[in-house]
Amino acid sequence: MRDLRILMLSLHGLMRGRDLELGRDADTGGQTLYVVELAKALGRHARVEQVDVITRLVDDPAVSPDYAAAVEPLGERARLLRLPCGPRRYLRKESLWNHLDQLVDRILGHLRQQPRLPDVIHSHYADAGYVGVQLSQLLGIPLVHTGHSLGRCKRQRLLDHGRKAAAIERQFNFARRIAAEEEVLAHAALVVTSTAQESSEQYGLYENHQPARTVVIAPGTDTSRFAPPGRAPIPPHVPALVDRFFTQPKKPLILAICRPEVRKNLRRLIAAFGTSPALRERANLAIVAGMRDDIRGLEAAQADVLTDLLLDIDQHDLWGSVALPKQHQPDDIPALYRLAAQRRGVFVNAALTEPFGLTLIEAAASGLPVVATHDGGPRDILAHCDNGVLVDPLDPADIARGLLALVSDGQAWQRHARRGLAGVVRHYTWDAHVDKYLAAVDRVVHRTRKHVRRERAAQRRVAVSMPYVERMLVSDIDNTLIGDRGGLAALVRALRVRPRSCGFAVATGRHLASAVQVLQQARVPLPDVLITAVGSEIHYGPELRPDSGWRRHIQHLWRRDALAALFDDVPGLTLQSADQQSAFKLSFHVDREAAPSLSELKARLRGAKLRANLIFSHDAYLDVLPLRASKGQAIRYLAYKWNLPLRAFLVAGDSGNDLEMLVGDTLAVVVSNHSAELDALRGVEQVYFAGAPCASGILEGMAHYGFAWQPDDALRQEAA
Repeated sequence: MRDLRILMLSLHGLMRGRDLELGRDADTGGQTLYVVELAKALGRHARVEQVDVITRLVDDPAVSPDYAAAVEPLGERARLLRLPCGPRRYLRKESLWNHLDQLVDRILGHLRQQPRLPDVIHSHYADAGYVGVQLSQLLGIPLVHTGHSLGRCKRQRLLDHGRKAAAIERQFNFARRIAAEEEVLAHAALVVTSTAQESSEQYGLYENHQPARTVVIAPGTDTSRFAPPGRAPIPPHVPALVDRFFTQPKKPLILAICRPEVRKNLRRLIAAFGTSPALRERANLAIVAGMRDDIRGLEAAQADVLTDLLLDIDQHDLWGSVALPKQHQPDDIPALYRLAAQRRGVFVNAALTEPFGLTLIEAAASGLPVVATHDGGPRDILAHCDNGVLVDPLDPADIARGLLALVSDGQAWQRHARRGLAGVVRHYTWDAHVDKYLAAVDRVVHRTRKHVRRERAAQRRVAVSMPYVERMLVSDIDNTLIGDRGGLAALVRALRVRPRSCGFAVATGRHLASAVQVLQQARVPLPDVLITAVGSEIHYGPELRPDSGWRRHIQHLWRRDALAALFDDVPGLTLQSADQQSAFKLSFHVDREAAPSLSELKARLRGAKLRANLIFSHDAYLDVLPLRASKGQAIRYLAYKWNLPLRAFLVAGDSGNDLEMLVGDTLAVVVSNHSAELDALRGVEQVYFAGAPCASGILEGMAHYGFAWQPDDALRQEAA
């Protein structure tokens, strides 16, 4: 039965379903290929209903128009969806961070249009993990994550190579990336790694690594695309890509395919070849390191690597023995493997670190033995396939030894080529990968579904998911929702049988724990959304998941310590107890006789060049909030995030700290027991003054606006 919907997130690089521009830049490499191939393979599986891969839409004349298409089919029940995020031009991954919150909102808008929510979210790399955590928390959907590479490991490698910490932070934004990775590891229900070494040694560097939530699933390879010579052709133009560099093109071909990055260790590969007379005599070397028109037009880091390679080739006088082609097509890569196999050559991956090594599997499937770094994934691959030799990537002599051992021993070459072909079929096909993947994901989804059923039974209420909400009741707690026992009982009965299109929220000055406690004491069902601390906090029930995007949104211009110092000596203001303070709220008792007016306090703010939102209520309290925080702004944020018109919100309140949410395009109800601060709203359009107090007044307002709920029979039975 097809019952599984999977949402994948892979945000950076240039992604499309065919002719992937692998190696075009540092962001378009193995990850993009893995995600596309995994989505295609999952779409073919009998259990999978739909796989959607979300990436960033790029509308840039510098790249193919393919990347501006909103939807691209990837095959049976799989598609690539591109959503706009930030500027239209292509951005490198380190420049995406400031635009990711916008992408969260765009994805939520997209999900509202789907027939049902995905069963699992699978994020790839730290940037997608950042988005995936928010979506998972907001929607209650389990998160699966694949890191592909990790910030702590890369930062340490660069420091070991002598790079300055400040310089690499400016270039790679490691602080933000590592913080996102820690958050992902704390939250993810499952982390997929390619090797045991990646799981234990690389993820082991993180404080939030949880081995019990980690599963090792080696990637697959497309054996219909990668095949040995004889089973698939070698187009005539492919030998010409490299042979024009060689004086003796028929020698065994040592082939390296990778992006021009320092960690790929290409300079030591050149040194290994250049300092071994026996290797130079016996073989040629071809390095396919991305594509370029002019080295001077590349990013600085790539240009530096290629410039150093050319200088090293010249130093060792390797002209006529080393090929460094500028251009190739995606379909040329399988043929290059076959060409090297046909000439009894070797594939080499001498990277300083290698989390997996997909090219080693591609080479094995092409009948080409390998020489690989003894770090990371190659150890697992060669243990399974026995298709080559492991070497020390820091020792050019050891690299040369491994290469020479294969190109000079025909029997060893044949043995490794034969075992590599068999090993790929046993361990590294996409069908085998998908079977293991779905078994692990099924366990996660099953646990989540059981938890949701238990939670629903415990709450004795209809579970409302925000993507399905079409309208929402939002009420203050004290003296609005609570205070009239009979009216509250009637309102609670209505809440328990509402359809999933109708949401329920509270907006209160209380902090989260206090709000939950008072609602439980009053036997009010836990709301779908809790706006607490006068709008400085947003959480989603029943698991009280925080809205991280709101927290980041209200940080703008917020200087809490400076504000606390500014108001410390103001007469008539006394800090409330510690439990009423928070990271985004300063709360004071107000002596109206001694305290300055609100306008005077605002002038004091301006004089200190500080920005804050001052909320005065009940003639007795002052809340100092971030400029963007209030109950009203929180509701408008929800309207934007969940793609709801403001008229879809019916809001109810009784005091001055409700004022902002009662005005504007919302449908407002002021209960009869309101404070005098709200009298100024009489006569304002869409503000209804009820004749009844508290919850009875809310019900009166709902009737006034025609905001009645008509539950269907199934929901009535569930609530009974």
